[in-house]
Amino acid sequence: MYSVTKRIDFCYGHRLLDYSGVCKHPHGHNAVAEIEVRTDALDTRNMVVDFSDIKRVVKSWIDRELDHKMILRHDDPLVQPLQSLGEPVYVVDSNPTVERIARLIFDISRQQGLPVVRVTVWETPTSWATYSAA
Repeated sequence: MYSVTKRIDFCYGHRLLDYSGVCKHPHGHNAVAEIEVRTDALDTRNMVVDFSDIKRVVKSWIDRELDHKMILRHDDPLVQPLQSLGEPVYVVDSNPTVERIARLIFDISRQQGLPVVRVTVWETPTSWATYSAA
């Protein structure tokens, strides 16, 4: 089994609703996403996948949709005021936890045709979440 992992750095803000800790307040993170692609056989270039393909697909999506944006739950009262001010917001169906963000990046990567098996998002240097294929 071969695997490659591409690291992508990005920044985002969020807050958690229905939560009693300090993360209920708007705050930001300098995140690191690790996208792992795995295969039994190498391609004709002797690669699992070219790192530049992961970068083109995943990093371009992260840069466009998540980087330097507030990621908020659809019913967060901040969504409308921020949008009306022209602030960048990415809206999700559930609380924008690091677990949810890892799953989001995993799903988008798969939808774009990458055979991703694992996405880990480091919210801080000591805290991370992973979503992987079953």
